[in-house]
Amino acid sequence: MSEPQQIYILPEDTKRETGKDAQRNNIMAAKAVAQTVRTTLGPKGMDKMLVDSAGNVTVTNDGVTILNEMHIEHPAAKMVVEVAKTQETAVGDGTTTAVIIAGELLTKAELLLDQKIHPTVLAKGYRLAEAEAQRILRSLALPVSSQDTQLLQNIAMTAMTGKGTEVRKGPLAELVVKALQRNIELDDIKVEYVVGEGTHQLIEGIVLDKERVHPEMPTSVEHASIVLLNSPLEIRNTEIDAKIQITDPSQLNQYLEQEEKSLREMVDKIASTGARVVCSQKGIDELAQHFLSKMGIMAFRRIKKSDMERLARATGGKIVNNWKEITPSDLGKAGMVRQLKIVEEEMIFIEQCPNPKSVTLLLNGSTEHVAEEIKRAVTDALGDVSSAIKDGKIVAGAGSVEMEVAKGLRVYARTLSGREQLAVEAYAETLEMIPRTLAENGGLDPIDVITQLRSAHSEKSWIGIDVFTGKMIDAWSAGILEPLKVKTQALTSATDVAEMILRIDDVILAGKE
Repeated sequence: MSEPQQIYILPEDTKRETGKDAQRNNIMAAKAVAQTVRTTLGPKGMDKMLVDSAGNVTVTNDGVTILNEMHIEHPAAKMVVEVAKTQETAVGDGTTTAVIIAGELLTKAELLLDQKIHPTVLAKGYRLAEAEAQRILRSLALPVSSQDTQLLQNIAMTAMTGKGTEVRKGPLAELVVKALQRNIELDDIKVEYVVGEGTHQLIEGIVLDKERVHPEMPTSVEHASIVLLNSPLEIRNTEIDAKIQITDPSQLNQYLEQEEKSLREMVDKIASTGARVVCSQKGIDELAQHFLSKMGIMAFRRIKKSDMERLARATGGKIVNNWKEITPSDLGKAGMVRQLKIVEEEMIFIEQCPNPKSVTLLLNGSTEHVAEEIKRAVTDALGDVSSAIKDGKIVAGAGSVEMEVAKGLRVYARTLSGREQLAVEAYAETLEMIPRTLAENGGLDPIDVITQLRSAHSEKSWIGIDVFTGKMIDAWSAGILEPLKVKTQALTSATDVAEMILRIDDVILAGKE
Protein backbone atom coordinates (compact mmCIF):
# COMPACT_ATOMS: atom_id res chain seq x y z
CA MET A 1 0.00 0.00 0.00
CA SER A 2 1.50 3.31 -1.06
CA GLU A 3 2.05 6.07 1.51
CA PRO A 4 -0.49 8.94 1.49
CA GLN A 5 0.74 12.02 -0.34
CA GLN A 6 1.80 14.92 1.93
CA ILE A 7 -0.46 17.93 1.55
CA TYR A 8 0.91 21.46 1.88
CA ILE A 9 -1.60 24.03 3.09
CA LEU A 10 0.91 26.84 3.63
CA PRO A 11 3.40 28.45 1.21
CA GLU A 12 6.73 26.59 0.98
CA ASP A 13 8.84 29.29 2.66
CA THR A 14 6.57 29.45 5.74
CA LYS A 15 8.22 28.42 9.01
CA ARG A 16 6.12 26.67 11.60
CA GLU A 17 6.77 25.69 15.21
CA THR A 18 4.24 23.64 17.15
CA GLY A 19 3.61 22.29 20.65
CA LYS A 20 6.50 22.29 23.13
CA ASP A 21 8.96 23.84 20.63
CA ALA A 22 6.70 26.84 20.09
CA GLN A 23 6.20 27.31 23.84
CA ARG A 24 9.88 26.96 24.69
CA ASN A 25 11.04 29.39 22.00
CA ASN A 26 8.46 31.98 23.05
CA ILE A 27 9.36 31.60 26.71
CA MET A 28 13.07 31.84 25.89
CA ALA A 29 12.53 35.09 23.94
CA ALA A 30 10.45 36.63 26.75
CA LYS A 31 13.06 35.62 29.35
CA ALA A 32 15.80 37.21 27.24
CA VAL A 33 13.94 40.55 27.25
CA ALA A 34 13.47 40.41 31.04
CA GLN A 35 17.13 39.48 31.53
CA THR A 36 18.21 42.52 29.50
CA VAL A 37 16.55 45.05 31.83
CA ARG A 38 16.88 43.11 35.08
CA THR A 39 20.27 44.57 36.01
CA THR A 40 18.84 48.12 35.85
CA LEU A 41 16.40 47.64 38.78
CA GLY A 42 16.84 49.53 42.02
CA PRO A 43 19.10 52.23 43.49
CA LYS A 44 22.21 50.28 42.49
CA GLY A 45 20.93 49.26 39.05
CA MET A 46 23.38 49.52 36.16
CA ASP A 47 22.93 51.60 32.99
CA LYS A 48 22.79 50.48 29.37
CA MET A 49 24.51 52.24 26.50
CA LEU A 50 22.41 52.11 23.35
CA VAL A 51 23.88 53.17 20.00
CA ASP A 52 21.51 53.51 17.05
CA SER A 53 22.32 53.11 13.34
CA ALA A 54 23.08 56.84 13.05
CA GLY A 55 25.62 56.61 15.89
CA ASN A 56 23.45 58.46 18.44
CA VAL A 57 24.21 57.32 21.98
CA THR A 58 21.67 56.92 24.79
CA VAL A 59 22.84 56.03 28.31
CA THR A 60 19.94 55.04 30.57
CA ASN A 61 18.51 52.55 33.04
CA ASP A 62 14.90 53.39 32.15
CA GLY A 63 13.25 50.09 31.15
CA VAL A 64 10.93 51.34 28.41
CA THR A 65 13.65 53.52 26.82
CA ILE A 66 16.00 50.52 26.63
CA LEU A 67 13.37 48.24 25.08
CA ASN A 68 12.23 50.90 22.58
CA GLU A 69 15.78 51.56 21.41
CA MET A 70 16.61 47.85 21.01
CA HIS A 71 14.26 47.30 18.00
CA ILE A 72 13.26 43.80 19.10
CA GLU A 73 12.08 41.46 16.29
CA HIS A 74 10.86 38.23 17.94
CA PRO A 75 7.02 38.27 18.12
CA ALA A 76 6.84 36.89 21.70
CA ALA A 77 9.55 39.30 22.84
CA LYS A 78 7.57 42.16 21.29
CA MET A 79 4.61 41.14 23.47
CA VAL A 80 6.78 41.62 26.56
CA VAL A 81 7.92 45.02 25.26
CA GLU A 82 4.21 45.92 25.04
CA VAL A 83 4.00 45.28 28.82
CA ALA A 84 6.61 48.01 29.35
CA LYS A 85 4.81 50.40 27.00
CA THR A 86 1.46 49.79 28.71
CA GLN A 87 3.05 50.41 32.12
CA GLU A 88 4.66 53.63 30.83
CA THR A 89 1.36 54.88 29.38
CA ALA A 90 -0.76 53.96 32.42
CA VAL A 91 1.58 55.09 35.22
CA GLY A 92 4.82 56.43 33.78
CA ASP A 93 7.06 54.23 35.95
CA GLY A 94 7.56 50.61 37.01
CA THR A 95 8.36 49.34 33.51
CA THR A 96 11.37 47.27 34.63
CA THR A 97 9.34 45.69 37.46
CA ALA A 98 6.54 44.71 35.06
CA VAL A 99 8.94 43.12 32.55
CA ILE A 100 10.85 41.22 35.27
CA ILE A 101 7.58 39.79 36.65
CA ALA A 102 6.42 38.75 33.16
CA GLY A 103 9.77 37.04 32.45
CA GLU A 104 9.85 35.27 35.80
CA LEU A 105 6.24 34.03 35.50
CA LEU A 106 7.26 32.35 32.24
CA THR A 107 10.48 30.94 33.74
CA LYS A 108 8.45 29.32 36.54
CA ALA A 109 5.86 28.15 34.00
CA GLU A 110 8.56 26.35 32.02
CA LEU A 111 9.47 24.25 35.09
CA LEU A 112 5.81 23.38 35.70
CA LEU A 113 5.26 22.50 32.02
CA ASP A 114 8.12 20.00 32.39
CA GLN A 115 6.11 18.40 35.21
CA LYS A 116 3.28 17.77 32.67
CA ILE A 117 1.01 20.51 34.01
CA HIS A 118 -1.24 21.73 31.22
CA PRO A 119 -0.79 25.35 30.07
CA THR A 120 -4.47 26.19 30.61
CA VAL A 121 -4.25 24.95 34.22
CA LEU A 122 -1.19 27.14 34.69
CA ALA A 123 -2.94 30.11 33.13
CA LYS A 124 -5.93 29.63 35.42
CA GLY A 125 -3.66 29.36 38.48
CA TYR A 126 -1.83 32.56 37.50
CA ARG A 127 -5.16 34.34 37.04
CA LEU A 128 -6.34 33.23 40.52
CA ALA A 129 -3.01 34.33 42.02
CA GLU A 130 -3.20 37.74 40.34
CA ALA A 131 -6.74 38.36 41.65
CA GLU A 132 -5.64 37.46 45.20
CA ALA A 133 -2.44 39.54 44.88
CA GLN A 134 -4.51 42.57 43.82
CA ARG A 135 -6.81 42.06 46.82
CA ILE A 136 -3.82 41.85 49.21
CA LEU A 137 -2.25 44.94 47.65
CA ARG A 138 -5.41 46.99 48.10
CA SER A 139 -5.71 45.88 51.73
CA LEU A 140 -2.08 46.91 52.39
CA ALA A 141 -2.25 50.33 50.64
CA LEU A 142 -2.45 53.48 52.74
CA PRO A 143 -4.16 56.76 51.77
CA VAL A 144 -2.43 59.86 50.40
CA SER A 145 -3.76 63.22 49.19
CA SER A 146 -2.39 66.16 47.21
CA GLN A 147 -1.81 67.99 50.53
CA ASP A 148 0.56 65.32 51.93
CA THR A 149 3.63 67.16 50.65
CA GLN A 150 6.23 65.07 52.51
CA LEU A 151 4.77 61.74 51.40
CA LEU A 152 4.55 62.95 47.79
CA GLN A 153 8.16 64.16 47.88
CA ASN A 154 9.24 60.75 49.20
CA ILE A 155 7.42 59.10 46.26
CA ALA A 156 9.24 61.40 43.82
CA MET A 157 12.61 60.69 45.45
CA THR A 158 11.99 56.93 45.36
CA ALA A 159 11.20 57.18 41.62
CA MET A 160 14.43 59.11 40.94
CA THR A 161 16.77 57.04 43.12
CA GLY A 162 19.43 55.30 41.05
CA LYS A 163 18.66 57.26 37.87
CA GLY A 164 21.51 59.74 37.67
CA THR A 165 19.73 62.32 39.86
CA GLU A 166 21.00 61.00 43.21
CA VAL A 167 22.71 64.23 44.29
CA ARG A 168 19.81 66.53 43.38
CA LYS A 169 16.77 64.35 44.02
CA GLY A 170 15.64 66.43 47.05
CA PRO A 171 15.28 69.79 45.22
CA LEU A 172 13.89 68.03 42.13
CA ALA A 173 11.26 66.20 44.21
CA GLU A 174 10.15 69.55 45.68
CA LEU A 175 9.69 71.01 42.19
CA VAL A 176 7.80 67.92 40.94
CA VAL A 177 5.36 68.02 43.87
CA LYS A 178 4.96 71.80 43.67
CA ALA A 179 4.02 71.53 39.98
CA LEU A 180 1.44 68.78 40.54
CA GLN A 181 -0.11 70.41 43.62
CA ARG A 182 -1.48 73.14 41.34
CA ASN A 183 -4.15 70.72 40.04
CA ILE A 184 -2.38 70.72 36.68
CA GLU A 185 -2.73 67.74 34.34
CA LEU A 186 0.43 65.71 33.72
CA ASP A 187 0.42 66.60 30.00
CA ASP A 188 0.50 70.30 30.91
CA ILE A 189 3.85 70.05 32.68
CA LYS A 190 6.56 70.63 30.10
CA VAL A 191 9.99 69.20 30.96
CA GLU A 192 12.89 71.03 29.24
CA TYR A 193 16.61 70.73 29.86
CA VAL A 194 19.74 72.72 29.08
CA VAL A 195 23.32 71.49 29.10
CA GLY A 196 25.67 73.29 31.49
CA GLU A 197 25.84 74.56 35.04
CA GLY A 198 22.73 76.04 36.61
CA THR A 199 19.85 75.36 38.94
CA HIS A 200 16.65 73.42 38.29
CA GLN A 201 13.63 75.73 38.11
CA LEU A 202 9.86 75.60 38.08
CA ILE A 203 8.65 78.27 35.63
CA GLU A 204 5.11 79.62 36.14
CA GLY A 205 4.50 79.43 32.44
CA ILE A 206 6.25 78.07 29.36
CA VAL A 207 9.86 77.89 28.18
CA LEU A 208 10.32 77.79 24.40
CA ASP A 209 13.47 76.67 22.61
CA LYS A 210 13.12 79.71 20.29
CA GLU A 211 14.45 83.24 19.86
CA ARG A 212 12.85 86.49 18.70
CA VAL A 213 12.55 86.75 14.93
CA HIS A 214 14.22 90.18 14.56
CA PRO A 215 17.30 91.53 16.39
CA GLU A 216 15.69 95.00 16.82
CA MET A 217 12.81 93.57 18.86
CA PRO A 218 12.93 94.03 22.65
CA THR A 219 14.59 91.19 24.60
CA SER A 220 12.04 91.45 27.41
CA VAL A 221 8.48 92.68 27.87
CA GLU A 222 6.87 93.19 31.29
CA HIS A 223 3.10 92.81 31.89
CA ALA A 224 2.83 91.31 28.42
CA SER A 225 -0.38 90.84 26.42
CA ILE A 226 0.20 87.92 24.09
CA VAL A 227 -1.38 87.06 20.72
CA LEU A 228 -1.48 83.31 19.95
CA LEU A 229 -1.76 83.08 16.19
CA ASN A 230 -2.36 80.01 14.04
CA SER A 231 -2.07 81.85 10.72
CA PRO A 232 0.98 83.22 8.89
CA LEU A 233 1.88 86.91 8.91
CA GLU A 234 2.81 86.55 5.25
CA ILE A 235 1.28 87.20 1.83
CA ARG A 236 -0.42 83.92 1.02
CA ASN A 237 0.54 82.11 -2.15
CA THR A 238 -2.37 81.27 -4.42
CA GLU A 239 -3.68 77.71 -4.36
CA ILE A 240 -2.92 77.28 -8.08
CA ASP A 241 0.19 78.24 -10.02
CA ALA A 242 -0.28 81.85 -11.07
CA LYS A 243 1.82 84.05 -13.33
CA ILE A 244 1.93 87.81 -12.80
CA GLN A 245 2.94 89.68 -15.96
CA ILE A 246 4.45 93.08 -15.41
CA THR A 247 5.01 95.22 -18.53
CA ASP A 248 5.85 98.49 -16.82
CA PRO A 249 8.24 99.29 -13.90
CA SER A 250 5.49 101.28 -12.20
CA GLN A 251 3.35 98.12 -12.07
CA LEU A 252 6.11 96.37 -10.12
CA ASN A 253 6.16 99.22 -7.61
CA GLN A 254 2.37 99.05 -7.29
CA TYR A 255 2.57 95.27 -6.65
CA LEU A 256 5.27 95.68 -3.99
CA GLU A 257 3.42 98.58 -2.38
CA GLN A 258 0.27 96.44 -2.21
CA GLU A 259 2.22 93.63 -0.48
CA GLU A 260 3.71 96.13 1.97
CA LYS A 261 0.28 97.64 2.62
CA SER A 262 -1.21 94.19 3.36
CA LEU A 263 1.60 93.31 5.80
CA ARG A 264 1.33 96.72 7.49
CA GLU A 265 -2.43 96.16 7.86
CA MET A 266 -1.78 92.82 9.61
CA VAL A 267 0.72 94.37 12.03
CA ASP A 268 -1.50 97.42 12.70
CA LYS A 269 -4.42 95.13 13.52
CA ILE A 270 -2.28 93.20 16.04
CA ALA A 271 -0.95 96.43 17.59
CA SER A 272 -4.49 97.86 17.89
CA THR A 273 -5.48 95.07 20.30
CA GLY A 274 -2.74 96.17 22.75
CA ALA A 275 -0.61 93.07 22.12
CA ARG A 276 3.10 93.35 22.98
CA VAL A 277 4.08 89.75 22.11
CA VAL A 278 3.19 87.60 19.07
CA CYS A 279 3.50 83.79 19.18
CA SER A 280 2.85 82.32 15.73
CA GLN A 281 2.46 78.67 14.84
CA LYS A 282 3.23 79.60 11.22
CA GLY A 283 5.73 81.92 9.48
CA ILE A 284 6.30 85.69 9.77
CA ASP A 285 7.38 87.64 6.68
CA GLU A 286 10.64 89.61 6.94
CA LEU A 287 8.83 92.87 6.24
CA ALA A 288 6.23 92.04 8.92
CA GLN A 289 9.13 91.35 11.31
CA HIS A 290 10.49 94.83 10.53
CA PHE A 291 7.11 96.51 11.19
CA LEU A 292 6.64 94.56 14.45
CA SER A 293 10.10 95.54 15.71
CA LYS A 294 9.41 99.22 14.88
CA MET A 295 6.32 99.04 17.12
CA GLY A 296 8.32 97.42 19.94
CA ILE A 297 6.46 94.10 19.62
CA MET A 298 8.33 90.87 20.39
CA ALA A 299 7.53 87.94 18.05
CA PHE A 300 8.33 84.21 17.72
CA ARG A 301 7.42 81.89 14.87
CA ARG A 302 6.97 78.21 13.96
CA ILE A 303 6.00 77.18 17.49
CA LYS A 304 4.87 73.55 17.84
CA LYS A 305 1.13 72.89 18.10
CA SER A 306 1.56 71.21 21.52
CA ASP A 307 3.50 74.25 22.80
CA MET A 308 0.83 76.61 21.44
CA GLU A 309 -1.83 74.67 23.36
CA ARG A 310 0.29 74.83 26.52
CA LEU A 311 0.78 78.57 25.99
CA ALA A 312 -2.99 79.03 25.78
CA ARG A 313 -3.45 77.18 29.09
CA ALA A 314 -0.56 79.01 30.76
CA THR A 315 -1.47 82.55 29.68
CA GLY A 316 -5.26 82.19 29.50
CA GLY A 317 -5.23 83.31 25.84
CA LYS A 318 -7.09 81.88 22.84
CA ILE A 319 -5.43 80.53 19.70
CA VAL A 320 -6.73 82.69 16.81
CA ASN A 321 -6.90 81.21 13.30
CA ASN A 322 -7.23 84.51 11.41
CA TRP A 323 -5.37 87.76 12.17
CA LYS A 324 -8.44 89.78 11.12
CA GLU A 325 -10.47 88.25 13.99
CA ILE A 326 -8.12 89.12 16.88
CA THR A 327 -9.83 90.96 19.75
CA PRO A 328 -8.37 92.19 23.08
CA SER A 329 -10.30 89.39 24.89
CA ASP A 330 -8.28 86.75 22.95
CA LEU A 331 -4.96 87.92 24.41
CA GLY A 332 -3.07 85.95 27.00
CA LYS A 333 -1.27 87.54 29.96
CA ALA A 334 2.21 87.04 31.42
CA GLY A 335 4.11 89.08 34.00
CA MET A 336 7.33 88.73 32.01
CA VAL A 337 8.35 87.54 28.54
CA ARG A 338 12.11 87.51 28.01
CA GLN A 339 14.82 85.99 25.90
CA LEU A 340 17.71 84.55 27.91
CA LYS A 341 20.91 82.85 26.90
CA ILE A 342 21.10 79.63 28.91
CA VAL A 343 24.65 78.29 28.49
CA GLU A 344 24.90 78.32 24.65
CA GLU A 345 21.20 78.34 23.78
CA GLU A 346 18.79 81.25 23.40
CA MET A 347 15.45 80.46 25.08
CA ILE A 348 12.20 82.32 25.53
CA PHE A 349 10.69 82.46 29.03
CA ILE A 350 6.97 83.29 29.20
CA GLU A 351 6.56 83.38 32.98
CA GLN A 352 4.77 84.91 35.98
CA CYS A 353 1.42 83.99 34.41
CA PRO A 354 -1.50 85.00 36.69
CA ASN A 355 -3.19 81.58 36.94
CA PRO A 356 -1.19 79.13 34.84
CA LYS A 357 -2.80 75.83 33.85
CA SER A 358 0.50 74.78 32.28
CA VAL A 359 4.01 75.09 33.74
CA THR A 360 7.59 74.16 32.79
CA LEU A 361 10.27 72.29 34.70
CA LEU A 362 13.66 73.53 33.44
CA LEU A 363 16.45 71.08 34.26
CA ASN A 364 20.23 71.29 34.02
CA GLY A 365 22.77 68.60 33.24
CA SER A 366 26.55 68.75 32.88
CA THR A 367 26.44 66.89 29.53
CA GLU A 368 23.75 66.03 26.96
CA HIS A 369 23.54 62.40 28.16
CA VAL A 370 23.31 63.38 31.83
CA ALA A 371 20.63 66.00 31.10
CA GLU A 372 18.55 63.48 29.10
CA GLU A 373 18.71 60.92 31.93
CA ILE A 374 17.70 63.59 34.49
CA LYS A 375 14.73 64.43 32.25
CA ARG A 376 13.72 60.73 32.11
CA ALA A 377 14.02 60.44 35.92
CA VAL A 378 11.89 63.57 36.48
CA THR A 379 9.29 62.30 33.98
CA ASP A 380 9.08 59.03 35.99
CA ALA A 381 8.72 61.01 39.23
CA LEU A 382 5.95 63.15 37.71
CA GLY A 383 4.11 59.99 36.62
CA ASP A 384 4.43 58.41 40.09
CA VAL A 385 3.30 61.47 42.04
CA SER A 386 0.44 62.16 39.62
CA SER A 387 -0.68 58.53 39.90
CA ALA A 388 -0.52 58.64 43.71
CA ILE A 389 -2.64 61.83 43.82
CA LYS A 390 -5.26 60.45 41.39
CA ASP A 391 -5.46 56.97 42.93
CA GLY A 392 -5.08 58.22 46.51
CA LYS A 393 -3.24 55.02 47.60
CA ILE A 394 0.44 54.24 48.18
CA VAL A 395 2.57 51.34 49.41
CA ALA A 396 6.14 50.99 50.67
CA GLY A 397 8.91 49.97 48.29
CA ALA A 398 12.36 48.34 48.77
CA GLY A 399 10.84 44.94 47.97
CA SER A 400 8.67 45.03 51.12
CA VAL A 401 5.25 44.99 49.44
CA GLU A 402 6.23 42.12 47.11
CA MET A 403 7.37 40.03 50.11
CA GLU A 404 4.11 40.71 51.95
CA VAL A 405 1.97 39.79 48.92
CA ALA A 406 4.04 36.62 48.36
CA LYS A 407 3.43 35.66 52.00
CA GLY A 408 -0.33 36.13 51.53
CA LEU A 409 -0.31 34.11 48.30
CA ARG A 410 1.34 31.14 50.02
CA VAL A 411 -1.45 31.14 52.60
CA TYR A 412 -4.02 31.37 49.76
CA ALA A 413 -2.34 28.49 47.83
CA ARG A 414 -3.02 26.14 50.75
CA THR A 415 -6.78 26.71 50.29
CA LEU A 416 -6.63 25.29 46.75
CA SER A 417 -6.72 21.55 46.12
CA GLY A 418 -5.95 21.21 42.39
CA ARG A 419 -2.80 21.75 40.39
CA GLU A 420 -3.56 25.49 40.37
CA GLN A 421 -1.97 25.45 43.84
CA LEU A 422 1.45 24.97 42.21
CA ALA A 423 0.85 27.92 39.88
CA VAL A 424 -0.11 30.18 42.81
CA GLU A 425 3.04 29.16 44.69
CA ALA A 426 5.07 29.88 41.53
CA TYR A 427 3.42 33.33 41.40
CA ALA A 428 4.49 33.99 45.02
CA GLU A 429 8.08 33.02 44.17
CA THR A 430 7.93 35.30 41.12
CA LEU A 431 7.09 38.32 43.28
CA GLU A 432 10.09 37.54 45.48
CA MET A 433 12.21 38.04 42.36
CA ILE A 434 11.91 41.84 42.86
CA PRO A 435 13.70 41.97 46.28
CA ARG A 436 16.03 39.19 45.05
CA THR A 437 17.01 41.33 42.03
CA LEU A 438 17.43 44.44 44.23
CA ALA A 439 19.83 42.41 46.40
CA GLU A 440 21.78 41.02 43.42
CA ASN A 441 22.13 44.47 41.83
CA GLY A 442 23.32 45.81 45.18
CA GLY A 443 26.07 43.17 45.40
CA LEU A 444 24.34 41.30 48.25
CA ASP A 445 23.69 37.58 48.68
CA PRO A 446 20.10 37.11 47.40
CA ILE A 447 19.47 33.88 49.35
CA ASP A 448 20.46 35.49 52.66
CA VAL A 449 18.34 38.55 51.89
CA ILE A 450 15.21 36.56 50.97
CA THR A 451 15.60 34.36 54.08
CA GLN A 452 15.90 37.41 56.35
CA LEU A 453 12.95 39.15 54.66
CA ARG A 454 10.70 36.08 55.03
CA SER A 455 11.57 35.89 58.69
CA ALA A 456 10.99 39.63 59.26
CA HIS A 457 7.62 39.55 57.44
CA SER A 458 6.22 37.09 59.94
CA GLU A 459 5.96 40.10 62.28
CA LYS A 460 5.94 43.35 60.22
CA SER A 461 4.50 44.28 56.81
CA TRP A 462 6.82 46.99 55.50
CA ILE A 463 10.24 45.40 56.00
CA GLY A 464 12.42 45.85 52.91
CA ILE A 465 16.07 45.73 51.95
CA ASP A 466 18.43 48.70 52.17
CA VAL A 467 20.79 47.91 49.28
CA PHE A 468 23.36 50.45 50.53
CA THR A 469 23.87 48.82 53.94
CA GLY A 470 22.55 45.30 53.25
CA LYS A 471 20.31 45.56 56.34
CA MET A 472 16.57 45.10 56.79
CA ILE A 473 14.67 48.40 57.13
CA ASP A 474 11.13 49.60 57.67
CA ALA A 475 10.62 50.96 54.13
CA TRP A 476 7.64 53.12 55.16
CA SER A 477 9.57 54.87 57.96
CA ALA A 478 12.55 55.26 55.61
CA GLY A 479 10.32 57.12 53.13
CA ILE A 480 10.70 54.56 50.31
CA LEU A 481 7.19 54.89 48.87
CA GLU A 482 5.49 54.03 45.60
CA PRO A 483 1.98 54.51 44.18
CA LEU A 484 -0.30 51.49 44.47
CA LYS A 485 -1.08 51.88 40.74
CA VAL A 486 2.53 51.02 39.80
CA LYS A 487 2.18 47.63 41.49
CA THR A 488 -1.37 46.78 40.40
CA GLN A 489 -0.71 47.74 36.76
CA ALA A 490 2.56 45.76 36.68
CA LEU A 491 0.79 42.61 37.94
CA THR A 492 -2.12 43.00 35.49
CA SER A 493 0.07 43.55 32.41
CA ALA A 494 2.66 40.89 33.32
CA THR A 495 0.02 38.24 34.10
CA ASP A 496 -1.91 39.00 30.90
CA VAL A 497 1.15 38.61 28.67
CA ALA A 498 2.39 35.48 30.51
CA GLU A 499 -1.04 33.86 30.12
CA MET A 500 -1.19 34.77 26.43
CA ILE A 501 2.30 33.37 25.69
CA LEU A 502 1.50 30.15 27.61
CA ARG A 503 -1.61 29.57 25.50
CA ILE A 504 0.34 29.70 22.21
CA ASP A 505 1.11 26.20 20.89
CA ASP A 506 1.61 27.04 17.21
CA VAL A 507 3.79 29.76 15.65
CA ILE A 508 3.43 30.28 11.90
CA LEU A 509 5.99 32.65 10.41
CA ALA A 510 4.97 33.68 6.91
CA GLY A 511 7.61 33.96 4.21
CA LYS A 512 8.58 37.36 2.84
CA GLU A 513 6.41 38.69 0.04
